[in-house]
Amino acid sequence: MNYLKDTNPGKLLEEIKTKTPLVWNISNFVSMDIAANMLLALGASPAMAHALEEAEDFSNICKAINGALTINIGTFDNHWKNCAIKIAKQANLNNIPWVLDPVGAGASKFRNENAKQLLSLKPTVLRGNASEIISISGIKSSGKGVDSTSTSNDALDAATSIAKSEKIIVAITGEVDYVTDGSKIYAVYGGNEMMTKITATGCALTCLIGAGLTSEQNNLISTANIMGIYSVACEKALISSKGPASLRSELIDTIYNLTPAEVEKNIKIELI
Repeated sequence: MNYLKDTNPGKLLEEIKTKTPLVWNISNFVSMDIAANMLLALGASPAMAHALEEAEDFSNICKAINGALTINIGTFDNHWKNCAIKIAKQANLNNIPWVLDPVGAGASKFRNENAKQLLSLKPTVLRGNASEIISISGIKSSGKGVDSTSTSNDALDAATSIAKSEKIIVAITGEVDYVTDGSKIYAVYGGNEMMTKITATGCALTCLIGAGLTSEQNNLISTANIMGIYSVACEKALISSKGPASLRSELIDTIYNLTPAEVEKNIKIELI
């Protein structure tokens, strides 16, 4: 397989570690801890702030220092939903790049409404598992709660359709990850089933994608690179882990210790 050698993932990693970009996260209760720790390990600065009263202040901070926003609907209620909508609108006014993670889309009408409303506000990147992406596209989903029962390959047509119609980037995670803008499609290799045994690893990846959006790389490339960096870290962490609990710790340590050279050597990205 001919993996790409010119996406410069090492340069992206070095830029994040050097600049320590602010990533503002409207995350969920389950993912806050691991997401914040993953961002710190990568070299970014996390802000977990979802209060409606802080929307304008944090948006202005992100604008001033070229930060990014991520929104995760995993444990939304009506209050959180209203906060997220206001925050997304504020981010758009300030040209702040943002990532939407439609956790559990397809599992309930409420989640579907949340995902649909936020998608209409044009996130820079939509990141979800296969079942979530298929559900958002309008195709009948085979999701089980917040878990995916479809493969990323199953969702590729749905992702391409969403990317074209909404003019955004769509990232699907699975055994093979895919990133598309509706025209180009990148495949990212290195996923492992044990990652599905640790809660909120996908949510954490969403936040890391946010960090990538603050870089000088274009958004499609930075998203593919972040997913590739994450996959490299996962493969390395698996070597010394004994199960899900130790893998969680090893993954954070591995991301912290990853070097640009290791990333350049081991990343597996293909343009398909």
